[in-house]
This record gives sequence, C-alpha cells and structure tokens, in this order.
Amino acid sequence: MTSTCAATSVTAPSPASDRNSAVLTTLEATHAIKSAMPVFGTESVSYNAAMGRVLRQSVHAERDQPPFDRVMMDGIAIRHTDFDAGQRKFPILSRQHAGDSVHALEAGQCIEIMTGASLPEGADCIVPVERISVTDGAAEIETGYAVERRQHIHARGSDHNEGAQLLRPGTRIAPADVAIIASAGLTEVEVSRLPTIRVISTGNELVAPGERIEAHQIRESNGPAVIAMLRKHGYSDCEHDHLVDDIEILERRIAQHLDEADVLVLSGGVSMGKADFVPQVLQTLGVKVAFHKISQRPGRPMWFGIGPKQQAVFALPGNPVSTLVCCRHYVIPALANASGASPGNPEFAALAQDVAFRPKLTLFLPTRLVSNAAGTLLALPVHTNTSGDFAALSGTDGFVELALEDTFFETGTTVPLHRW
Repeated sequence: MTSTCAATSVTAPSPASDRNSAVLTTLEATHAIKSAMPVFGTESVSYNAAMGRVLRQSVHAERDQPPFDRVMMDGIAIRHTDFDAGQRKFPILSRQHAGDSVHALEAGQCIEIMTGASLPEGADCIVPVERISVTDGAAEIETGYAVERRQHIHARGSDHNEGAQLLRPGTRIAPADVAIIASAGLTEVEVSRLPTIRVISTGNELVAPGERIEAHQIRESNGPAVIAMLRKHGYSDCEHDHLVDDIEILERRIAQHLDEADVLVLSGGVSMGKADFVPQVLQTLGVKVAFHKISQRPGRPMWFGIGPKQQAVFALPGNPVSTLVCCRHYVIPALANASGASPGNPEFAALAQDVAFRPKLTLFLPTRLVSNAAGTLLALPVHTNTSGDFAALSGTDGFVELALEDTFFETGTTVPLHRW
C-alpha cells in the first residue's frame, strides 16, 4: 500500500489572510458561539412525530418492566415441586396466550403457555415445547431433560421498576426511544422547538440550476448543500435565498430574514474584497459581531454575530469546501447545543498517511474512512485542488482536525474526526 505511505503536503494561504489581528483559534471560536447562542424554546409533539427531535423532559417508567412474570418460550407451565417429586407427565389443564388473563395452575397438572403470556398462578418454571410430547391431553417431558426453577421466566421488574428514569432531557430521539416513550404511556413529549433557519447565498456570479448560464458565471451549489446538511442533522425548517452583491438589496432582504428567522446562515461576501459587503450590512442591521476570522484552513474569514432579537448569524466563506466544513464544525454543533442536545462522545481516527502542513493554522482535512484488520479506524486524506474543489468531497466521510501547534503528522497519529 504505497499510496498510504506518501506524505500529504498542504501549501500556505497568502499573507493577506493575516490582516486581521483579532483572529480566534478554533476552540475560542467554538466557545464564543456557544456562549452567545440563544436557547431554543420547547413544544409538545406526538410520540409518532418525535423521531430525531431533542427531548426536553424526563421520561419515567409507567410500570415495572416487564409488568408481570413474562413467559419467554412456548411450552408448558408447571410447578417445580411436581417435577422434583418425579412427575414427568402432566395433564393439560388449559391453554393461555399472550394477553389472556392469568390462569391458575393446580398441583400435578400443566398449562399450555405461549411466549409473552403472564406466568400462571402457582407455576414457577416453563418447559419448552421442544422438550415435550403431547398425547391424549397430557404433556410428557423428554427423558433426561433437567428442569430448573424459574427457567424461561422474565421476572417482573427485572428490566426496570415503576418510576425509573428511562430517558433524560437532551436525548436525540431515536427509534428505540420512540418505543420507550410509547411504553411509558405518553402520547406527547416536550421537545426543542425547531429553529427557523434562512440560508442565504450571495454573489452576482451565481446561477440557480435549470437557469441559463453564461461562461463567466457559476452554478449556485452552496445553498442546496447547506440546506441538505441542516436537514440531515434534523433541522428541517430551512429555506434558501440568493442575493446579489448590492448593499441596498442585501440590507432589505437580510432585514426581512432577520425578522422571520431564528438563525441565518450566509455563504459568501465575508472576506476582504471590494464586493464583500456582508459584514458591513449585518452590522448596519444591528447584528453584533462576535468574531471575524479563525486561524483555520479552510474557512479563515468566517464571521459570527448575534442579531437585535437574539438571532444567531453565521456568515461562512463562499468557497464550497470552506462553506461545508464551517457549517459542519460550527453551525451544526451550535444548533444542537441551543436545542439542549446532550453532547456526543468525540470521535477519533488514525491517519493512514503522513501529512505535512507548515502554516500555523488548524487544518480541516477531508477524508475517507476505512478500517484495518485490527479494527482501527483509518482516515485517508482526500486532496482538493483549492477550497473551491467541492467535487473532490464526493465519497468522503467527513474531515479530520490537525492541530495548529504541529507541522508534521505521522502515519498512525490519532486525530479528531468530524463526520459530515
């Protein structure tokens, strides 16, 4: 595997990127966003509509689970004292199915029993159907089969007791959690309200798919990609708008979006160019800047602020790779935190090849993930020609984070992993 041994070398950004002295580290930027973000409110939804939402209440057990001594196999229910006394053939008294009321067992007899049924009164063990033969209304246990007291019985309350906390606030509701909510007898649960999000692409050069395009123009792809990422992570209340590089239009339309939305995610117009009006417009509209520039590649010119009504405003660089990396690394975690979601466990991978990176910046490096025979998760770096080379991201699983303190990362180095 010679390809995994070659070093990846990444060139430095231009000196112009060092103009802003108030450049935050990635950790400082993350903390600044977290401390400034508003907390989203709550709403009640049906348990059938709770999938993927962030739970904002505790869920407690309605009853013991199981709520009765539950039979675990089809067969017969008997008294162990009868078996101990040498009895092997048992007249069948009755048949009890799951959901039937509890039958009463008499000494020296058995009850045909089905999986999921409540243990008959007086019975204390189950003999599987595979271990018996039935003739003339009696069940006979096969020779040599040993019956143990309480076998094949799921004891009442052995999973949890009535009142036990089953789900905590902050849980991102998964299919199993929906089952737990239903088992607790709840028809509705309190969850975080989904924020209203507006995704705004800026630039005169952008043309929507399906529209006529000229040689000097490019397709608008950042907006659809950001919308897709937001929806993938459970934020479905989002719409897209494209604005040209005109200060009056930007002010009017962004003001409308600020009135309508909880969160704005802009793409483009945040760097040092003469047509990069977004920071100026946002501050004119009363959005207070928290920072503008992070010591990272890609995505150094990222901007973040809080609007006059506590709207969160993320202005991401316009290059597609920068946009996606910044959205995944900053926007998605910020939305999760504001929703009250419990933080997930950090994930790591081992570099599958050497990486050299000279600038004193944190590097976010797109990767494909593989695992070796030892079960180690390996990150294979994926080369992008520039931060505009979004086609190279196809097939990648996410990106790894290489610390700004180092310039060379050997094969096997364990680094933080961020999946798309």
